[in-house]
Formats: sequence, C-alpha cells, structure tokens
Amino acid sequence: MKLGMGMMRLPITDENDFRSIDYEQVNEMVDTYMDAGFNHFDTAYIYHEGIGEEAFRKSVAERYPRDSFKVATKLPLFIITEESQLEPIFNEQLQNCGVDYFDYYLLHNVSGFTETAWKNVDLYSFIQKKKEEGRIRHIGLSTHGNAEFLDNLLMEHPEIEFVLLQINYLDWEDEAIESRKCLEVARKYKKPVMIMEPYKGGFLADVPEEAEKIMKEYNPDRSVVSWAMRFVANLDNVCVVLTGASNMEQLKNNIDEYKNADALNEKEYKILEEVSEIINGNITIDCTKCRYCVDTCPKNIDIPKIFDLYNKHKILGREDWSQPGNAYLNYSKLPDVGIASDCIECKVCIEECPQKINIPEALKDVAETFETETYGFG
Repeated sequence: MKLGMGMMRLPITDENDFRSIDYEQVNEMVDTYMDAGFNHFDTAYIYHEGIGEEAFRKSVAERYPRDSFKVATKLPLFIITEESQLEPIFNEQLQNCGVDYFDYYLLHNVSGFTETAWKNVDLYSFIQKKKEEGRIRHIGLSTHGNAEFLDNLLMEHPEIEFVLLQINYLDWEDEAIESRKCLEVARKYKKPVMIMEPYKGGFLADVPEEAEKIMKEYNPDRSVVSWAMRFVANLDNVCVVLTGASNMEQLKNNIDEYKNADALNEKEYKILEEVSEIINGNITIDCTKCRYCVDTCPKNIDIPKIFDLYNKHKILGREDWSQPGNAYLNYSKLPDVGIASDCIECKVCIEECPQKINIPEALKDVAETFETETYGFG
C-alpha cells in the first residue's frame, strides 16, 4: 500500500482564487513527500479550475525524472458529449501533465452526474485503445455510486483494473455512500482499490468536541486524524490511500500518520462507531428516519433519504460539488420517485412526523441546495 499525494486542494495565495497556486510551497511539499519515500501523485483535468494538471507538471514532471514518480489523472466525463472530444482532451492532458504516458488513468466519477458521457460515448474502448498504444499503464474509474451500481459497472467492464472509492470510518456503514459494501464489491471482482477522502474532506480532522474527548480519553497521545488514517491504512485490497494537503503542516502530518498507522483494536473500532454516532448527531434536520412520512406522501418523495443527504452536505460545509449532492442527483434519476421540489405542501407528512418537523419548509431548503446547475439540474 502507498500514501498518495492528492493535488485537488493545493495551497493558494488568494483564498478566493483557486487558480492562484502557491508554487513555491507546492514544490517544497512535493520534495518533502518524495524524500519520505513516496511517489504517487493524483490530479484531474478539472482540479483548481482547470490548472491542476499544469500544477503537477510544474511541480513534479519538470523537476523529477519520469521514472521516479507515478501519476494518475482522469478523463473529465462532466464535459464529454461525443466521441470526437476524447482524443483532443486526452492529448491535452498529456501536455498538461508533461508526460508521454499515464501510470493510472481513470474515468472520472462514473455516476448519474456523468451519465451523458458513459451512456452515449464508448469511453471504455477509448481508454483500452490508449492502453494498447502504451499511453496508459493501468485503466480504472472513480465513482460515488452505491455498491449495486459499482457491481454492475465491474460486471459489464472486466477491463477495468482498479477503482477509486470514497472510504472512511464515517461513511463505512452509511446507507447512501456504502463504503464497506463498495469495498466488498471490489474485492469480489479482485480489483485493487485506491481510497479517496479518508478524512472526508478534512471533516474527520475536526470532529465535534464530544467525539474528540472520547478519543483522547482512550489514548491522549493519538491525534484525531490518526484514527481516520489507521482505519483506512489497514484495510485489505487497498493499494493507495490518497490524502490532500493545503499546506506543509498538513502534508507532514499525513506522512507521519501513515507511517505510524498500526491496526485498530476491537475497542477502538467500537469507539469509532460511537464517534460516528456523535458526528451524525450534529445534523441540521432532526429526522430519525422512522419513515412514517413516506407512505403518505402523494408525490412519492423519499423524505428521510434526501434529508440524510442534506444533513451530510451541511456537516461537510461545502457549497461546491460534493458527494451528497451527487447522491441526490443519482436518487433523482431513479424511476417513480419524487424530488424535493415536487412537494405540494399538503402537510400530511407533518401530521405523521413524530419529531414535528415542518417537512415542506425543509424540502424547500433541500431543493434550493441541491436542485441547481452545480449538481446537474436546471
């Protein structure tokens, strides 16, 4: 297993401009990472508003010999609508990254969010061809779909060699994300797994005070972050754990935590279950998922499910694209389901709700959050 350096959240000089990459600091971080014995870099066409691959070239490819590093990047399915785009974009990515081949090349976020690309364009034949030409060493995909979705993908496309999955202790048993089940699917098909979001976008590095207290009472010498790293670093069938860093301190912490990531014991797994409950308790809508409201909804809205996604979005505190938003879009594409904006404010659900939540008003907030162009609506 390797520690990968994710290049999605690099240090910037202007907090309002994600293209203002602080190359001096990034170069120092790359040197520190390489000096520690690691060499796997992960980037993408869309990172840092389109200059993420260029940043990799400037900080890695132009400063180190090609045989000293591994690079992974991703075909941007978000913008693919026809086959004629594939060759130009791929060649552009090679130039962006300053390499003549990719060690790992992924279809980026195969899910409902990108179905226009993977349903209408033969992406798999294209990347297989590029592998045969020697332009790609290993082909894979990333997805935020559930276990059933991943199972179907791997069954239909045995040429896929590895998968990039969101896995962390908070998402391990989450019904929307299904980290554990997705890992089991990958094992079933004997596909190595690269892990993204082991800290859930940094959220698991800053847990609620009550949760941190439990961790520190058990072992005061362990950082909050160490629990998250130890959880993922000891999973079977994992080849790379990707961690992002926005400054040198974060990078050094990632390296230290990875090198000291001994296995969790049974008591510690129990503590993480308790911590997860506390985190999930810090929610915006006090829905207990009793589902009393579902059977009475004339628009067939799965209210508990979309409230759960909304709460996760609020916990993460992200205003841009996020896994909950992507999951909401996937949900909206299921047959015969209603979405938040379908609510007709009949208020029958309020009568059924033991928590007395004003469900129609909460659904308006959900719609305003997720049913936007950012998440594929409009």
